Amino acid sequence: QVQLVESGGGLVQPGGSLRLSCAASGRTFNSYKIAWFRQAPGKEREFVSNIAWNSQITYYADSVKGRFTISRDSAKNTVHLQMNNLKPEDTAIYYCAAGSRIITSNIRNSNAYDYWGQGTQVSVSS
Repeated sequence: QVQLVESGGGLVQPGGSLRLSCAASGRTFNSYKIAWFRQAPGKEREFVSNIAWNSQITYYADSVKGRFTISRDSAKNTVHLQMNNLKPEDTAIYYCAAGSRIITSNIRNSNAYDYWGQGTQVSVSS
């Protein structure tokens, strides 16, 4: 059974940093792409970033480009999202997702992903 477990969320002041982790288990993810989405209260779930498990190709939403960095640790089956210079508008529940049929045209579409974690809360406030 596939499991994605997020961790690392919390409360941080504007300008601060957090590092989210997504631990994946239950299958081999070599052909998968792993993404981070987020959902703020009253808003739709939105794409944040994506990385291919077997390459260094990454994608970012324009709103986080230059501030967030996605990476993977294949030995630990974990994907990280380093978030720097956090802003109040980054406040949301952050979800990890995995998909085997992700291509450039659907990379930002949450419906294209097969597996989801339970989410971790990120709050940015002074």
